[in-house]
Amino acid sequence: MRTRNTTRRSRRLFFALFAVLALVAAGCAEDDSRGSQTTIKLAVNPWNGSAANVAVAAQLLESELGYTVERVEIDENAQWAAINTGDLDASLEVWPSGHAQNVADFIDSADGNVDNAGLIGPIGEIGWFMPSYMVDQHPALATWEGFADPELAGLFATAETGDNGQFLSGDPSWTIYDEQIIANLGLPLEIVYVGSEAGILAALDSAYSRQEPALFYFWTPHSAFNTYDLTRVALPAYNDACYATGDAGGIDCDYPEDVLFKIVNGDLAENAPDADAFLRAMNYSTADQIQMLSAIENDGLTVDEAAAQWIEANSDVWSAWLPAS
Repeated sequence: MRTRNTTRRSRRLFFALFAVLALVAAGCAEDDSRGSQTTIKLAVNPWNGSAANVAVAAQLLESELGYTVERVEIDENAQWAAINTGDLDASLEVWPSGHAQNVADFIDSADGNVDNAGLIGPIGEIGWFMPSYMVDQHPALATWEGFADPELAGLFATAETGDNGQFLSGDPSWTIYDEQIIANLGLPLEIVYVGSEAGILAALDSAYSRQEPALFYFWTPHSAFNTYDLTRVALPAYNDACYATGDAGGIDCDYPEDVLFKIVNGDLAENAPDADAFLRAMNYSTADQIQMLSAIENDGLTVDEAAAQWIEANSDVWSAWLPAS
């Protein structure tokens, strides 16, 4: 005959076992939501906008969704094959003007395994820029025709470029068509690669502080426009036919407007569904990105510090990126 104490012990054991099973079930459900892949590898391209996007994503993927994030420094061309094979999971800032063939090979092709994951938000424009004081002194430099004059182009000459004007650029792996533009327009300019965004900014700051000539590859959005008064050189207007000649070296027009987008590995939705949903939903404004860039480039914060500052102040924005529980 079962005693009352035995019955109570049995009930306690049953409820304890039930609670354990419930916790295990909840844990399994959470694991199913996160998927079998717990480490997310994000591409970091060699400019601060890319690094800031990745820092925001990494901090939130780790703190809010429990993933481990690995940041991989890689150039914007090499990342496509790596994402296609799954060696990388995503890139968060693709400038489309230089990647039509990659889109065709890895997104549009039936053999590709890369997904367009939607817009990141900011809209970019690449172009030729110089301090506005140069245009004030020589109004003809406002357009490319001014640089066809060897005397005006020679204002930008350095010991490295001889009689030709110096055109500063960053990393040769970037989306750059300036060698074609210069050759096809017959301009007496020579490109000097300084290797990075920081190199361009250092050269600009040095020239600006002495009110000296500087002509360089640059882009918006960028916090530098809050610090320097810059003028964009008017090149021949962009058109699709012009860029269709790129493989043959025929580009002689300006860069197009770039609506920046994200790419992810096609298997990420199955392997890490929460991460995939988060990255596809991630989207903020040009002003949001410039806020972080200004904190990095003007206030001396690290990329992670700037991202953390933005995250703390903008929970109403990023909370919408989190997948529904």
